[in-house]
Formats: sequence, structure tokens, C-alpha cells
Amino acid sequence: MTNLYGLIDHRAHAASERIAIETLDGDRLTYAELDERCARFAARLARLGGGRGDRVAAQIEKSVANILLYLACLRRGAVYLPLNAAYTLDELDYFFGDAEPALIVCDPAKRTTIEALSGAAAARVAALDAAGRGELVDGLDHEAPQRAIAPVDDDDLAALLYTSGTTGRAKGAMLTHRNLASNALTLADVWGFSADDVLLHALPLYHVHGLFVACNTVLLAGAGLLFLPRFDAAHVLAMLPRATVLMGVPTYYTRLLAQDGLSAAGCAGVRLFVSGSAPLLENTFHEFEARTGHRILERYGMTETGMNTSNPLRGERRPGTVGLPLPGVELRVADEAGRVLGTGEVGVLEVRGPNVFKGYWRMSERTAEEFRADGFFITGDLARIDADGYVSIVGRAKDLIISGGLNVYPKEIERVLDELPGVVESAVIGVPHPDFGEAVSAVVVGAPGAALDEAAVIAAVRDRLAGFKVPKRVWFAPSLPRNAMGKVQKNALREQHRDAFRPR
Repeated sequence: MTNLYGLIDHRAHAASERIAIETLDGDRLTYAELDERCARFAARLARLGGGRGDRVAAQIEKSVANILLYLACLRRGAVYLPLNAAYTLDELDYFFGDAEPALIVCDPAKRTTIEALSGAAAARVAALDAAGRGELVDGLDHEAPQRAIAPVDDDDLAALLYTSGTTGRAKGAMLTHRNLASNALTLADVWGFSADDVLLHALPLYHVHGLFVACNTVLLAGAGLLFLPRFDAAHVLAMLPRATVLMGVPTYYTRLLAQDGLSAAGCAGVRLFVSGSAPLLENTFHEFEARTGHRILERYGMTETGMNTSNPLRGERRPGTVGLPLPGVELRVADEAGRVLGTGEVGVLEVRGPNVFKGYWRMSERTAEEFRADGFFITGDLARIDADGYVSIVGRAKDLIISGGLNVYPKEIERVLDELPGVVESAVIGVPHPDFGEAVSAVVVGAPGAALDEAAVIAAVRDRLAGFKVPKRVWFAPSLPRNAMGKVQKNALREQHRDAFRPR
């Protein structure tokens, strides 16, 4: 194994005149042009502070320049830190203070406020807007290309991705060149990618799914990206005849099913529809097959591991399961004490393989807690493995909410709610939602005489949390249900409010 960009570059030489990226506006970059632009980006990073081991944080909108920045970081041996554009200044201040980036790339409108953050004090800040314009790229054509690819070890960091924790403190998952390369090469093989493929890319680029699963896999296959700035069901439907693969979260498929024009004829050129980042409902699977003739391929992964399982490209794709372990990936189900359970038994899923991350950034104790002595990572997801090896995810041991494909940990939101005047305590739960899969919702206990209302509570937390974490509903109760040990019984709350978003 070597620098991930070196692997991409090696495969791209054979496809130098093929289109690597095409935008909705018709702009195109061949693989040769992509490499040239990346070499100039690398030269720019050399001047701004993106050298080997340096963290480069990016809170920017999706653009081709965004991908080039990521690739240039790989080329330089820097550590790429993508951040959701919805994160608030409070959240960013923590990430910057913890990761200590040498360079922060942000939207021009946020530059002044980001520069004022204490966590950003030691970093240089450069601007890049949604159109791919800004200080980061100004005059880039005059930069002398830096064609050298930094030598790195397999275990050197390629990316740092923050994932919320049950304690409310976000953890930085350290992903190495080996982690990303091994996973992408495996996916390109098991999903049958070739240079003839075109992936319709509508996913965000701050997430494992859109950046690593989609982009890395395509580029290592010498295939093409048909690049949309965001998911829009009508645009995706119109572009499907030009694509061979679509990757999406379950929300994408429910919204496509709501389009009258979705048909087998419109999907005739697509060979593969992939779903992940959240559970795909079985009725969505069956309805999509009935409308298009395609059986969606569901897979399972997480920030810390990339992809772990996949339903087969050729073979039985079982609805309600996330398929079989990927080649080179070992899975087992265990109880809380680590005792391995048998076929069909439900327990916590554990995983070991070259895809599993190096650990949590500057959290050695937390890292040690999450790994078994034999190297298996404890995912926290409840699962069962059947006699044929198919894995079913049946729950989440840590109350994780997945809303629209994004991970939301209740404790992080509860801490914000509990600080509001008049709030005694709160419980945040995921409630079934026809579009998002799960809707973030909260049950709040108010102090005697406190004048609390739903709209005011939602407005108060919106200033402190990214939009996808803000509760869509808030209910008030005199107390929270608890068991004999005093633990809040969130299952009772979920049952009480399970029909809140059911269509009437």
C-alpha cells in the first residue's frame, strides 16, 4: 500500500483522456486535467500550510474545487478534515481547538467570524465559495505544479472525521491511507466498477459516504463522476439516463419514489443503485423494485470503519439485511462482556480488518475502551448474523439517531436543552419519519411555573446546533419514565410518540 493519491494517479494514467468529473453546468475535467489541477492545488497548499501531517479543515459547500482540495491533501500527505457546512460557530470552535489545523478553508462570508474563534488562532484561513471561487484558488493557474506525491506509511493519517459521542464530546476518527485505499479497492471490485461507469454523485462531501465510498471508489476505477451540487429528486431523475450507478441514503429513494416520472425505462442504463448511511425500509426496497425493476443494494458502514458489509452484486440481495462481510473484513456478534454469540443471536456487532480506523484523535483511553484485546472494534450497533452470513442491524446500543443519513447523538442535544432557562431535564429520541427515516425529537421536563413552548425551545437550540440536530418536535411532560436503576426509558418515549409523523 502507498499514498492513496499515488494509487489514484497510477490508475488514472490509463484513463488520462477519460472524463473524471462533469458538472451539471457541463464543465468537464479529464483525468489528465484533474491531475494537473491537483498538482497546482498541492503547490498552493505548500504555501498556505498543508504539509505532511498537517490538518487541513474545510467547511465549504460542495464543488469540484472541494474534491481537488481533498486530493491535494492526499498528494501532500496532509490530513483532510471535512466539516458539515451546517455546523455552528460553537461546534467549529471545538473542532478547531481539538484538531489544531494549520489551514482552515471556509466560505468567504464566514471568514471573519471563523478567524475570531479561539480554536482557529493558530491557523491560516482561506476562502472558497460554492462556485469554487475564492482566495484558495485565485491565480491557481499561475502556480507551478507540484507533481511529487508525498511518501507516506500505510498507517499515516489521510483524514480526520469527527463523530458525535454519547458523552456529548465529539471524537475525531483517525483514518489512514491504508484504511481508505483498502476499502475503496475492495468496493470497486465487489461492486464491479470499471472505467465505463458513471456515478451520479448527489451526496455531500463532508461525509464518508459521499467523499470516500463514492469518490475514492470511482477514481480508483478510472470511472466518471456526474457531479450534482446537492440532491434534488427532479434533477437526479433527469440525469439518470446518463449514469450507470447511483449511491444514496434511503431518503433519496423515498423522494425518487414520489416522482411520477420514475420508471423502468428511465433507469434502463443504470446497473446499480446503492443505499446506505441509514436503514432502508423493506417497503421502500419492494416499491422501488416494482417501479424500476431494480433491487437496491444495501450495505453497512460507519465513520470509523468505512464499509463493512454489502449485499452481493450478483446473488441474492435480501431486504432488511445489509448483506455479507466484505472480503478481508471479519465480523462477529458479542455480548457486553465480549462473549461471542451464535448464529441468529442478537448482540453488539464487532469488526476487524484493514478498513478499521487507527483510533480517536488524542483520546487514547477512549480508543482502548472501544477495541477488544484481539483488535475487534466494538461498533455499538446491535445485529444478528444468520446461517448464510447475512447481517441484519436490529438496533443501536447507544441510542444513536440516524436522520436523513446523518448521525445524531441524543446526549449532545440534551446538554444544550438542559441549559435552557426553565428546563429541568430532557430526553432526545428518534421517531419514525417517512422522509428522514428518523426525526430528532425531544421530551422536556420544565421547572414549576416555567413558561416553555415548543417554538421557543426549538428556536433557542437552533443557534447552537447544526440544523440536522435541531429537534423537529418538542413535547413537554411532568417527568421522564425511568426504570428501577433510574435510567430513562427512551423505548417508552419512542413508543409513545412513534406515530407523530405518520401521514394523516
